[in-house]
Amino acid sequence: MSTQNATPATESKGGVLLMTIAILIAVSGVFAFALLAEQPTGIRVGILIGSLVVGVVLGWFSAPGKEFAKYCKASYEELRRVVWPTRKETINTTGIVCAFVVVIAFFLFIVDKLIEFLLYDVLLSLI
Repeated sequence: MSTQNATPATESKGGVLLMTIAILIAVSGVFAFALLAEQPTGIRVGILIGSLVVGVVLGWFSAPGKEFAKYCKASYEELRRVVWPTRKETINTTGIVCAFVVVIAFFLFIVDKLIEFLLYDVLLSLI
């Protein structure tokens, strides 16, 4: 026997519908800005900004918008818990990485010259 009711499904559909309407309003503002080229720039910018604001506000109050707001808040709280390295640790780590890159570059240079020697001087001299 299921304990779920149909209310969350209708809220989800309503949220998706509201988010779709919000996206359509925002996109229509962008198209109106492009299509109203003969109008003064102030009117075009006003239509663009107004439609984007209405789209964002509608999207913010939809279920996906509320979930996105929760996600942003949780991400910000998690970011506050990060322990960032000190300047000294960053410089030391960067120095180690640079030294490792130089060592690997030197190793690859030696391997490349060895393969070149084997292919061109040894193998081709046999032919």
